[in-house]
Amino acid sequence: MIRLATEADLDAVVALHTEARATYYRGHLPDAEFLGPEEVARSRAGWAAAVGRGIVLCAERDGEVAGVAAHRVDDGVPVLSQLHVSPARWRRGVGGELHDACVEIWHAAGAPWARLEVFDKNERARAFYAARGWTPDPETPRNGDHLVLRLTLGPREERGMKGAGEAFPLRTPHHHPSERNPCASRSGATSPAPGAT
Repeated sequence: MIRLATEADLDAVVALHTEARATYYRGHLPDAEFLGPEEVARSRAGWAAAVGRGIVLCAERDGEVAGVAAHRVDDGVPVLSQLHVSPARWRRGVGGELHDACVEIWHAAGAPWARLEVFDKNERARAFYAARGWTPDPETPRNGDHLVLRLTLGPREERGMKGAGEAFPLRTPHHHPSERNPCASRSGATSPAPGAT
């Protein structure tokens, strides 16, 4: 089941985010970048703000949060800023369901395309997005050690959309530019998806 995240989900979301990031950043960033108490507290504050703005979706399995996605709008363009799946739930369709729910929201809003950034060494995430039609953004293909990807959104009927956009409307949050991705690490690493399907 995909649903809007609530304040009651916050502990589970932060734990999932921390665990998932550790799996695909380990060896590339110091552990303090995602496991240190200051980073976990900063991550919690970012997720709390995003949940409060109504831009976070949870995938629930067996009464637990199995995956989480956050999306926002930057300059009129939908951005998938976060997509994480508990490593214990990889390859079970959780990431795909969260991704599809976000795409449905963007379709309902009439967006022609969407954008995301993915850690270039996260091969699982790169394969996950490539399989769903994301390609390097021709205008800005890189942002440091992150690839900038773009998804062209075809007509809704072509993609078999189910109407989730009405249940989870696209929101244009009002926030300071420095808070555009409140869940990014101090190094700027966000790795939106583990690529679990």
